[in-house]
Amino acid sequence: MRMTNILAAPLALCSLALASCGDTGGGGSRDSVRAVGSSTVYPFAKLVAENFARSNTGFKSPIIESTGTGGGINLFCAGIGPDTPDIANASRRMKPDEFQNCLANGVDEVIEIPIGLDGLALASAKDGISLSLTPELVYRALARNPYGQPQTAKTWADVDPSLPAEPIFVYGPPSTSGTRDSFEELILMVGCESNPAMKSLKEADEEKFEQVCTEVRSDGAYVDQGENDNLIVQKLQSNPRSVGVFGYSYLEENLGSLKGLPLNGIEPNYETISSGRYPGAREMFVYAKKAHVDAIPGLREFLASWVSASAEGGPLAGIGLIISPAAVRAQAEAAASTLVTMSAVDLD
Repeated sequence: MRMTNILAAPLALCSLALASCGDTGGGGSRDSVRAVGSSTVYPFAKLVAENFARSNTGFKSPIIESTGTGGGINLFCAGIGPDTPDIANASRRMKPDEFQNCLANGVDEVIEIPIGLDGLALASAKDGISLSLTPELVYRALARNPYGQPQTAKTWADVDPSLPAEPIFVYGPPSTSGTRDSFEELILMVGCESNPAMKSLKEADEEKFEQVCTEVRSDGAYVDQGENDNLIVQKLQSNPRSVGVFGYSYLEENLGSLKGLPLNGIEPNYETISSGRYPGAREMFVYAKKAHVDAIPGLREFLASWVSASAEGGPLAGIGLIISPAAVRAQAEAAASTLVTMSAVDLD
């Protein structure tokens, strides 16, 4: 559902003191933190919220919604006020055009907090199909028009004779998901750019280049499973010939029934992702509205809880979060404590 700009004059007159502005047409004031966004970040956010509620009994438990990164950022950037989220959880960095949308709607003070690393894992059932892939092979298997040509591959062997003659069947994230954005950026576009003609196309027509490199086939070989990564896990367990694309934390949580598929000969695991050797490694973020910090009870404290939970030895490592390097953790702590806001230059 598309949100309209809900930045209203009464809010401005109240100097953005949301909790005391009364009814603004979006349900009045709010006494609990509301976060929307990434399905990959969702289990981490839920654990932080649960721990926060136990340790901070004076505040209500935060509300966490899984909307996908893109959908969550759209909701977050729709305006300032109690009927808009305080936080957007993201499995990728905010895009420049998304930040400009925030600014256009009056969300001009955005706090960016890096919360850790995840890996974009390709996986199959423990006793299922085994594939040794590269970004190029994945692109050629899943692109709607690989290198601008008709897609003809039916089996993995059609893509490369060294792969099994099994049908190409991949469960993956939808276009609203940050996991899909990461899949396009880290895998599909890398595989596409391995072709010299695509490099030339990028220089001549960047819009066409992006279309050719990121559009996935719609003939049933790639199946959009929505924002529920757990559903992909279940599908892999019931269909051993299928492959899934999701965040590494879901793979780690289900290693008893699933196996990671190597990319460029590198397995997705904690060490390869934290070191950056795994091609699908990515950083995750929490975005917060500074205007809401002193208006929504518990928001400031919840941001601090995120930082402590994602630190070395914190509880999030126990459910699959890969801890950021020390310098990035220091950056996160500074952002949450001083409430420093980002600018368009930060996203260049």
